[in-house]
Amino acid sequence: MKRRHEEGAALLTVLLMVAVIGIIAVGVLEDIRFGLRRSFNAQVGGQARWYALGGEQMARSRIDQLLAHDAGKTSLEGDWNGRAVEFPIEGGVIQARVADATGCFNLNSVAEADQGEPFRRRELGVRQLASLMTLLGVPNGPDLAESLAQWIDSNDVGPAGLEDDGYAGSKTPYRTAGAPLAEVSELRAVRGFDAKVYAMLRPYVCALPTTDLSPINVNTLPQERAVLLSAVTLGGVSPESARQALAARPAGGWSDLEAFWGQKALAGAAPVDGVRDQIRFRTRYFSLESRVGLAGGETFMTSLFEAGPTNRVRLVARRWTLEE
Repeated sequence: MKRRHEEGAALLTVLLMVAVIGIIAVGVLEDIRFGLRRSFNAQVGGQARWYALGGEQMARSRIDQLLAHDAGKTSLEGDWNGRAVEFPIEGGVIQARVADATGCFNLNSVAEADQGEPFRRRELGVRQLASLMTLLGVPNGPDLAESLAQWIDSNDVGPAGLEDDGYAGSKTPYRTAGAPLAEVSELRAVRGFDAKVYAMLRPYVCALPTTDLSPINVNTLPQERAVLLSAVTLGGVSPESARQALAARPAGGWSDLEAFWGQKALAGAAPVDGVRDQIRFRTRYFSLESRVGLAGGETFMTSLFEAGPTNRVRLVARRWTLEE
């Protein structure tokens, strides 16, 4: 009996060891499988990024072509603005969308660079943003525009609650930026810009890497954003008149201010100082939105280009995500 008992115990020990070894083997195989998958994903992700960078070079070439076509103006000829172009690649596709990045209100224009301090409040920019919000039906537009101006300006002097003291007392204390916005999503950190306001404003605004008054190219501005023209003129041009003016746009676009402001739809409009020359016919900033579909995954990239006075195109910003 004792021998049988020992044999039974030995068998149970062997079975237990086999079970433990089996569990270890399964764990090792799972680690190997996940390791291979991670390695594959990293390889595909890296390859997708290279494809996206290739799309960026193609976009730069397309912008060069637009500038070479007419150095003095940028029009919609060629149906390029916002049109998605697809390029097949092995195992996937690259989708690229080049657009005029100035068909929006530059939020950073509520401040201006100054020799005495890095950035200070700009009255005209604040009034233009307030006008845009009023036209869009955003409540308390003037107060919100002032809130953004105080967020960007470099000093700590302003209306109560709009400087550092107003943010330091919040549940999660923080300070004002004292600098221009790097991207529009930062607007959500500014007092008063809640989710509802942000959603109403987002399709019409941008954060260009300059504090210049919004350089709106009327040769490419979509009719559905005609309200921007009304906003920068502080209501001097009604939204309806702005739509009519854009609807009468020549196929090749306008070439000078006289031709644009001389339209019947704009008769009687008297833009304040600085606004007349704010209207542009040549695009300075171009945006690129890239999507690379490869091996069942997707990689996104957004880029911003600047076309300088000599038509030299340079990359200003690149983000591996879509704009919010």
